[in-house]
Amino acid sequence: MSSSAAAQKPSPKVGLVSLGCPKALVDSERIITQLKAEGYEISPDYAGADVVVVNTCGFLDSARAESLEAIGEALNENGKVIVTGCLGATPDLILGQYPSVLAVTGPHRYEQVMKAVHEVVPPQHDPFVDLVPAAGVKLTPRHYAYLKISEGCNHRCSFCIIPHLRGDLVSRPIDEVLREAENLVNGGVRELLVISQDTSAYGVDLRHRGAEWRGRERRAHMTDLAAALGELGAWVRLHYVYPYPHVDDVIPLMAAGKVLPYLDIPFQHASPRVLKAMRRPGNQEKVLSRLAAWRRDVPDIAIRSTFIVGFPGETEADFEELLAFLKEARLDRVGCFRYEAVDGAPANDLPDAVPEAVKEERWNRFMAVQQQISMEKLDAKVGRTFDVLVDEIDEEDGVICRSYADAPEIDGNVIIEEPARKLRPGEMVKVKITDAGEYDLWGEMV
Repeated sequence: MSSSAAAQKPSPKVGLVSLGCPKALVDSERIITQLKAEGYEISPDYAGADVVVVNTCGFLDSARAESLEAIGEALNENGKVIVTGCLGATPDLILGQYPSVLAVTGPHRYEQVMKAVHEVVPPQHDPFVDLVPAAGVKLTPRHYAYLKISEGCNHRCSFCIIPHLRGDLVSRPIDEVLREAENLVNGGVRELLVISQDTSAYGVDLRHRGAEWRGRERRAHMTDLAAALGELGAWVRLHYVYPYPHVDDVIPLMAAGKVLPYLDIPFQHASPRVLKAMRRPGNQEKVLSRLAAWRRDVPDIAIRSTFIVGFPGETEADFEELLAFLKEARLDRVGCFRYEAVDGAPANDLPDAVPEAVKEERWNRFMAVQQQISMEKLDAKVGRTFDVLVDEIDEEDGVICRSYADAPEIDGNVIIEEPARKLRPGEMVKVKITDAGEYDLWGEMV
């Protein structure tokens, strides 16, 4: 078939529903990139799609319910549905409820998703018609991108089933990661958000095997990766960093401005007894001393973390210990979850479940303490000037931006209500902070 004939024939269209965390979003981006590379179009609605791919989440029971609901909606609206993602690791559950689903694959099984799409609607690829940018197709705004460096996890936390869903740690070769990052930056990305289940463990499975990039040997190791990414001239933000000793080696990169002074560390709790039940490391005195050392070397470092309240067996004394840690650690950004049983997680078998009303009461007390800390920290920024990245232009609220301390979607914003000139998403500007709230800052352009 000639390229002109192929161009006249309508391209097959695929709809995609993406649920879950940023790691799932990266999976969706890769699926879209491959679809576009093979000549498929992405349909914005069910009606226009020849088949719909639902990328599911399966971590919490509530996420499973949402995923099953999304599958049912896609079947009702379109009828031809392929399921992938974390919930896809339990095909019997999906097919038991929706036997008409065409195919079910587990997470990061891109080739199986493509094979299933091919069987429903074969590709009509023509290299002269189907053009894909070198950086691939992204679901995030043009100016920032998630950079997934590994799959799976070697930890066996009692509340988590990620290793069951995604397997043990499998790191990507460092030259492959760096080439992707370079393509993204060359394509206009201003911020790289490094993600994995355990960023600190990157390369352990490869025995930190090195590869050449830009004329130098680089190890598959978190510190080498962070240093290399720091050469690209974009913001580099590290997520899901377990506090291994070598995390200390990244702090000088932050002090030198190579990596954003921002660490996302999932502490989960502060009581040694609860941490032991969670199968998590727990030496809070050491954590506090390391936080103090990091802040000594990089005074503006922003620490984000997540915690769980109401874990089985958590006593009032355990919870008070958590609050005491929170008050002393004075973390910049904090997320808190009420414990929720996850089907298949070992924690389900632990005794002394905490009543829902107690979970709720503890969550409210936790959030009240952290909101006060957050307000005090943000108030201290009033009068200071920061570089901010413009995310979007809102006609009512003004220009929505983020500073080094703000990851997209999960942290606060810096808002410019009356910009001195017209701004565009992806632009970097200096802003003097004029006001602060519980989570957001307001400022004016310098």
